[in-house]
Amino acid sequence: MSSESAPRALEVEVRSAEGTVVVTVHGEIDMASAPRLQSALDEALRDTPAAVVVDMSNVGFLGSAGLSVLLAASEATGSGGLRVVPSDAARRPIEVTALDRLLTVCDSVEAALAVDETQAPS
Repeated sequence: MSSESAPRALEVEVRSAEGTVVVTVHGEIDMASAPRLQSALDEALRDTPAAVVVDMSNVGFLGSAGLSVLLAASEATGSGGLRVVPSDAARRPIEVTALDRLLTVCDSVEAALAVDETQAPS
């Protein structure tokens, strides 16, 4: 397997921005890497922030295990608490599974940070 076709290891960074926790994800989210994302989201939710933004704009693959992690985080944050910025590769499974009806899906981190709680899905 060439290095170009090898899956990218999952990299996760957690930071605070404007009172919101931003979880930036790079790589592929599959059954093997989803626990790393779950751990980062658990850490982000520990202090019960008003909202969590998951920046997935550099995610090349989002499998069912990753969708499950997003669903669990959405349930933990309550309505509008989880905002996702998906790449094209991540947006498709979110839309196909109708998870976009539970999550607040945004086109950029800036847009996600600017979301008014009243705009969140119910």
